[in-house]
Amino acid sequence: MEPEYTILSLFADGGPMMYVLMLCSLAATGVIIAKAWTLWVAHRDTDTVLEEVGELARAGQIDEAIRVAANTPGPTAAILLAGLKRIRERRLQEQELEKAIDTTGTIELGFLERGLAVLATVANVAPLMGFLGTVAGMIMAFAAIEAAGDVDATLVAGGIKVALLTTATGLAIAIPVNIGYNFFVTRIDKLIVDMEQGSQEILNLAWELEKRGELELAGAPSAAAAAGAGPAPPRSPEARPESRPAAPPPEEADTDAPEAQGDEVDDGGKPPA
Repeated sequence: MEPEYTILSLFADGGPMMYVLMLCSLAATGVIIAKAWTLWVAHRDTDTVLEEVGELARAGQIDEAIRVAANTPGPTAAILLAGLKRIRERRLQEQELEKAIDTTGTIELGFLERGLAVLATVANVAPLMGFLGTVAGMIMAFAAIEAAGDVDATLVAGGIKVALLTTATGLAIAIPVNIGYNFFVTRIDKLIVDMEQGSQEILNLAWELEKRGELELAGAPSAAAAAGAGPAPPRSPEARPESRPAAPPPEEADTDAPEAQGDEVDDGGKPPA
């Protein structure tokens, strides 16, 4: 009972700021436990699902690969599932697969980072709250000295004790929370690499199926068309509109006809008709 009494007495001597620090500690503890479990589950079967889904998909068992990805938790399995569902249709629009993978990856990354803001806030705010308690304790100490009109150790001891307790409590909360935050960031970075590996696995699978003729990409030029495509051959001069002489207008042709006949008649020495 004595250790419990000592802890409770220290908590009571710390002043009102200890209640705020206790709430921060409880919130950070809950987030740390939840994130540790979530990230462990997300990373647990990553290598297994990548291997199984790759083997089943290359063997043509797309439905079985989808079942394995759907039954496996984690962001990598979610990316594989999103890609396999579109590959199963055997026809894809241009950039459809890449967009589906990017969207799924963004959603999964947001889920993985959920709660990190709470840890970062507690790690930054807890020491500041401790320092605030320190300032409040020193104010109490100097207020006691002012009221007594004399410096006495017993008068200032209470205020100094409050200052030391709140500072120590704030640092005791911030240090493990900061360590947990950095650890979780490292684990999330590792999961991002796993997600990139899953994305590459899906893209490689789609490329292999397209090469074998089992997948059609709508809107993308075929290999034969892409190989035969080239600059258009130049048209012959006869085919160019500008190379042909323009025909005279009808009015000019009718007007020049009598004059030409008159010139021929005059050269012959006969009067015009």
